Amino acid sequence: MKRSTSVAVLLVGMATACLGSAAMAQSAPPPSSTSSAAANPAETRVLTLAAQEAEQRLHQTFTNLRFEDFGPAPIEGPIYQASAGGRILYYAPQSEHLLFATVYDRNGVNVTALAQSTQAGKRISAIDPAKALALGPRDAPTVIEFTDPDCPYCRALERYWVTKAAEGKPVRRLIYFVSGIHSQAAAKAEHILCSPDPATAFKAMYDGAVPATLATCAKGHAKIAEDAALVAKVGVSGTPTLILDGKVISGFQQSEIETFLAAHAVPAVPAKTSPVAHAEPHHAP
Repeated sequence: MKRSTSVAVLLVGMATACLGSAAMAQSAPPPSSTSSAAANPAETRVLTLAAQEAEQRLHQTFTNLRFEDFGPAPIEGPIYQASAGGRILYYAPQSEHLLFATVYDRNGVNVTALAQSTQAGKRISAIDPAKALALGPRDAPTVIEFTDPDCPYCRALERYWVTKAAEGKPVRRLIYFVSGIHSQAAAKAEHILCSPDPATAFKAMYDGAVPATLATCAKGHAKIAEDAALVAKVGVSGTPTLILDGKVISGFQQSEIETFLAAHAVPAVPAKTSPVAHAEPHHAP
């Protein structure tokens, strides 16, 4: 029987999203335990041989990678897959470890991305584009955006979109508001929706221009409630969350957005050149 082989790469980086309390919850440290193998030379030798065999298989399977060291991981027992906020996570209950990881099979296929795409397809079906606050040209590439007026990463993303539009790379943004992370997010989002020009109010709010009195209206209040229900249904746990061509992007991941924009770039039309007129030879009389 052929065994499947995978390797997990742990991702560690800077924060790019505002997270809700549920997403920020951390697992409690695992209870301390004393390994019986350490007191049993025979078991220690078996574990050492198993590690040597595993290292040999790793080098044989992934011949294009260089490994500087190899040793036992802190994870124990079976690992289970879960999803939260459009992200695939892995949980090891025995050692109580939560892995934010990307898993590749022996053929280099990103199986985490495949699982995430499957989950995204299920969630996207719940989104009604007609109920979004639409910003940007109708004929531009469409971005589904879950945002929060008080999220600093969302405001940074707004500045990014403005810059890209100035570069001739606008997008059509379908906006849904996330109101469960910051206390004033719902009131500010309602103000935007109740303004005579929501697009202008959106830009002003995300630029930090908060009016002394926030506008309210029944329509805007109802829209905030609808967005909150959609956020829960889709499973958004942080802002900004983007959906680009069916792919869920958690946080302001600029490289992912650049890839999306490049895929939708309109090829430059070469300028037409006029035929060069050749002057007839002139002979003086």
